[in-house]
Amino acid sequence: MDTPTALGEFLRNRRARLQPEDVGLPTHGTRRRVPGLRREELALLAGVSITYYTHLEQGQSTNASDSVLDALARALRLTPDEHAHLRDLARPPRAKRARSPRPEHARPTTRRLIAAMPQVPAVVLDGRNDVLAWNPLGHALLAGHLDPAGPDDPAARPNLTRMLFLDPHTRELYTDWKNEARVALAALRLVAGRNPEDRALAELIGSLMLRSPDFAALWSQQPVRDCTVGTKALHHPAVGPLTLDFENLHVADGTGHRMLLFTAPEASPSDAALRLLAALVADSDEPLLNDAHSDGVSSNS
Repeated sequence: MDTPTALGEFLRNRRARLQPEDVGLPTHGTRRRVPGLRREELALLAGVSITYYTHLEQGQSTNASDSVLDALARALRLTPDEHAHLRDLARPPRAKRARSPRPEHARPTTRRLIAAMPQVPAVVLDGRNDVLAWNPLGHALLAGHLDPAGPDDPAARPNLTRMLFLDPHTRELYTDWKNEARVALAALRLVAGRNPEDRALAELIGSLMLRSPDFAALWSQQPVRDCTVGTKALHHPAVGPLTLDFENLHVADGTGHRMLLFTAPEASPSDAALRLLAALVADSDEPLLNDAHSDGVSSNS
């Protein structure tokens, strides 16, 4: 990710979303050539010079102070997640020598932990959403059509974001795919802002931009949102509809790995469906679904 360019794109996108009347500025009935606020209007609202703001938007300044960034966030009415993203883009880490990314692996203790939870769908992910490990129920819930051993091979490792946009089975799994896609992409953009030197992440984004018009259209809208807890509505081909709560639990070892866990309220229809899925997994030695739609969803596709 070109951080100065990304900063300018983000500022222009958020500036275009606000109209003068939204922030109490007069329009004087004049015809405006561009949507949203003008640069000079935003600079006025934030209390900075138009020259300084222009340099910031053009990527010519990388030393914006906290007070300036806070003022811009208030003027643009950014959410806390968007404010954090603005700081990440405005304060890129010092560029390092590019290296080929090394394959990541889940720790043995993390694998044992998710294996010890047979009634809880669990998936271990890295920062790019590559699947590093899953327990049988996690695999059956999200990707029963894929090889259960896929996460063990970095060359064939599934990626949840890639699956969401390129895999028909995954697309059909989510009751509200459009909302799920927007939330996933918003979280990915937040990660990208924090890791501008991550080559593998840039390659994932570039690949999805080329292969998925839906991804490209959403990416251009610049959604930003952290998503650590929430609810997902699914329609599983083996057990029907489920509404599951999820949590992302970060592994406290500095790797950036996290465990994605799903639960349902006790005695709810979704709890019954989840228990049925667990029983089907326990009674079967074969994948619950065929892999007819599994092409192109691995991390290196």
